[in-house]
Amino acid sequence: MTRAPLAALLLASSLTLAADPAIAPFSTRAPSATLPAPWKMQKVPHAQASELGLVADEGVTVLRAHAANAAGAAIHATRHSAEGATLAWRWKVDRAVGTADMDTRQGDDFAARVYVFFDVPVEAVPISQRVKMKLARLLYGAELPTAAICYVWDNRHAPGTSRWSPYTERVRIVVLENASDAGRWKEEVRDVAADFRAAFGAQWRGPLPAVTGVAVGNDTDQTRETVTAWFGDVHLESRP
Repeated sequence: MTRAPLAALLLASSLTLAADPAIAPFSTRAPSATLPAPWKMQKVPHAQASELGLVADEGVTVLRAHAANAAGAAIHATRHSAEGATLAWRWKVDRAVGTADMDTRQGDDFAARVYVFFDVPVEAVPISQRVKMKLARLLYGAELPTAAICYVWDNRHAPGTSRWSPYTERVRIVVLENASDAGRWKEEVRDVAADFRAAFGAQWRGPLPAVTGVAVGNDTDQTRETVTAWFGDVHLESRP
């Protein structure tokens, strides 16, 4: 397997289907080096782990992710309908990854990432990718998700830019913020169903698959740079 499934889809390999649909907040906890359950630290094999912990920022507890030639994420299992769902959070970075390039494997680093994972049946994956996915599940576990959207804080592309991961067409990268907004908290609200259909609708005609988890983190293991990101509470909710 290449690095990308390990750094993206493999982040969710420990997700369980019986998870609480609510996403545990950071703001109700005291600053700590320990993640609040059921958030879990997920390391990327063969990479130094990002430093994750809860810190106070303007009187509110948030998650801090510091990557110095490192990669990793905090991951939260859930089981939530994607139909009518919104994913909302706020985030901040100290700087963008200056030498990153989302179009290349060698530049696949971001100051901040937010993943949402979907339970697409492997039988619905295009046949050209199905064998690789089945092999990945044999190697890394049956719960390895088959589809993910990765929202990123990029260094050069305009918000709204969307690409497949340079490693796999099972991860769609969507740029929400870029270097010009570094140092400021930014609020995000995403229509989960619309984003899934935009990414995977051409290959998926059935009912929307369930969301099985979210993850937040950053990585600089390709570019060997140093960045810090902060994440506020993540909300996955159904619209009224």
